[in-house]
Amino acid sequence: MEKIYLDYAATTPVRPEVIKAMEPYWSEIFGNPSEPHGWGQQARVAIEESRNKIADFLGAKTQEIIFTSCATESINLAHKGLVEAVGNRSSVAGKPHVITSEIEHKAVLETCRHLEKSGMAEVTYLPVDKYGLVKVKDLEKAIKSNTVLVSVMYVNNEVGTIEPIAEIGQMIKVKSQKYGRKIYFHTDATQGIQYLDCHVDKLGVDLLSFTGHKFYAPKGVGVLYVRDGVPLIRQQDGGGQERDLRSGTENTPYIVGLGRAVELVGGEGKLRAIELTKLRDK
Repeated sequence: MEKIYLDYAATTPVRPEVIKAMEPYWSEIFGNPSEPHGWGQQARVAIEESRNKIADFLGAKTQEIIFTSCATESINLAHKGLVEAVGNRSSVAGKPHVITSEIEHKAVLETCRHLEKSGMAEVTYLPVDKYGLVKVKDLEKAIKSNTVLVSVMYVNNEVGTIEPIAEIGQMIKVKSQKYGRKIYFHTDATQGIQYLDCHVDKLGVDLLSFTGHKFYAPKGVGVLYVRDGVPLIRQQDGGGQERDLRSGTENTPYIVGLGRAVELVGGEGKLRAIELTKLRDK
């Protein structure tokens, strides 16, 4: 019996073009990218080329792109790293306050619960309407003088709701001006990467996370975008890779594959979105 796979929101196969891009980095260009010799520097060049591709896709600076193992790791680094950094600075009166929605991915919800249980932060979980939308007015009302982070996903992974991220980003900017200090904004863009505009300035986000295996890159590689000036404390100690924010030898083949997948998405995303919208409406 022929089988038809319809669970692409959970994971995708790796595209042939991505596999081809990765192949040389398994056994030919195999050096450790942190080493100064030729083998290592060949790998370093490949990693930085992928970093440039992803930065271009997001409208970001290359130094704002941090490679991780997945979106879950990126989210943990963003939330825990920011709360810890802000708490250490003592720039907020009282315990740092985080706002998120009730329908976030478990990577966000469980990280927020950890912050609560450990006493590092207080968290507000916003309800959504019958369509799964976060109401901007509800979010605005939830912001307090000690709010340091708002985290709302771009596209819901269960029902596909597209949240008003740009509108939220603009509101947070106004609120930050009112309080005279920065309220940081994170979005989990994992389900939006291959369909929607993810330009970070248009969205108004300070932190953005995604993983590769939702758009034809391999499992085991992800990204955290960190806007210049956002305070983060690393959650993984070691050799100081990735701007000293994510230690560990970089996974060169997977990073190369991620860069190629982003390149393909950048050229095909709008057309794919149009085709899928027609199918959905039908």
